[in-house]
Amino acid sequence: MIRHIVFFSAADPADVGRIEDGLKMLGRIPHAQHFEVGRNLQSDQIAGAQVDVVVYAEFADEAALAAYKAHPIYAECISLVRPMRELRIAADFRADPLDLRG
Repeated sequence: MIRHIVFFSAADPADVGRIEDGLKMLGRIPHAQHFEVGRNLQSDQIAGAQVDVVVYAEFADEAALAAYKAHPIYAECISLVRPMRELRIAADFRADPLDLRG
C-alpha cells in the first residue's frame, strides 16, 4: 500500500475554505482506496509554518498513485488550488495495512 499525504497552506487565510473545497474534487478520482481532505486543527509550534489543509489517501500500489496523478481531475484541481496556496509539501510512503484485529 502507498500512503499519500499532502499539506497545504493558504497564501491568504480567506482562501482556506476554497482550497479545501477544491481539493475535495480529488475524491472523485477512482484510483484511491481511501481518500479524505480536512483542515488542520493546530499549528506546529516548532516549524514556524502554518498548515491549513491536509490531503490523505491510500493506494494499492505505485501504479494506482500514478494513475491518480495522471487523471484529468488532478490537473483541474492543480489549476484551481495552486494560485491560492503558499506551501505544498507531499510525502508518499510504502506501508503495510494496519491489522487492528489484535
